[in-house]
Amino acid sequence: MNFKSHFSFTRKQRSGVFLLLLIILIVQCVYYFFDFSSEDLDTNTQDVFKFQAEIDSLRLKKLEASKPVIYPFNPNYITDFKGYSIGMSNEEIDRLHAFRETNKWVNSAKDFQKVTKVSDSLLSEISPYFKFPDWVTNPKPKSNYSYRYSNNSKPKTFAQKKDLNTASAAQLKRIYGIGEKLSERIVSYRTKHGDFVADVQLQEVYGLSPEVIESALKEFTVKTAKPIIKININKASLDQLVTIKYIDYEIAYNIIEERTLREGFKSLDELTKVKDFPIKKSEIIRLYLTID
Repeated sequence: MNFKSHFSFTRKQRSGVFLLLLIILIVQCVYYFFDFSSEDLDTNTQDVFKFQAEIDSLRLKKLEASKPVIYPFNPNYITDFKGYSIGMSNEEIDRLHAFRETNKWVNSAKDFQKVTKVSDSLLSEISPYFKFPDWVTNPKPKSNYSYRYSNNSKPKTFAQKKDLNTASAAQLKRIYGIGEKLSERIVSYRTKHGDFVADVQLQEVYGLSPEVIESALKEFTVKTAKPIIKININKASLDQLVTIKYIDYEIAYNIIEERTLREGFKSLDELTKVKDFPIKKSEIIRLYLTID
């Protein structure tokens, strides 16, 4: 066979092939000997990284700013909403409420964890914001005076007790559990709201535990109370009921609705059956009500 015809080129064809090979060689040399990397590209890449880091930093600051601010609070009065906002579960909140309903108090972070069974991590996060009354955090040492009025001493008669409406802060401080701030708070409450009308109103003073109130009432009692204008629960109008502390329009409406269903209340104890009635404040509310 004759292959010669397949490899025969004209002069022009040979020149073209030679030129093509030359171009390929030149391109290969240029690619090998010259650096085509771009410093501008590296610079731009670094700028992008810096810009992304700034965005991430701003995003973190925004997230920190959006977190709810926790102010100091007494853990004994945690509501459902407050509990949710600080990360407590329903079960933990319910345990605290059940404990408080037994008339007991949480007096330390350790007590709080023991009652609610919150995790160590959550406790370490929220316990720095716990704020307990002064008589818990700075207990006043027992003195000979307080010993004389211990449970072993004979209870004082009404005549022997001092008037709660005229007692000074200095006299109140002699009760174990009542320090300078609490004694001033009692006097301030009396000044702001008027004289106490009954011993039970001591419950209105923030920070007084049931034990401290019990001790105080062994030495003091209301003697000069102003007469109370009581409202007949079976005849009171909506506007009359809302003048009583702790009764708003919704509770007043519920009272009237329950009164209609019962065809009148037979005793003030039946108020506890009223929807949303503040049972814990019933003793104070009853001071202003009567049944004729």
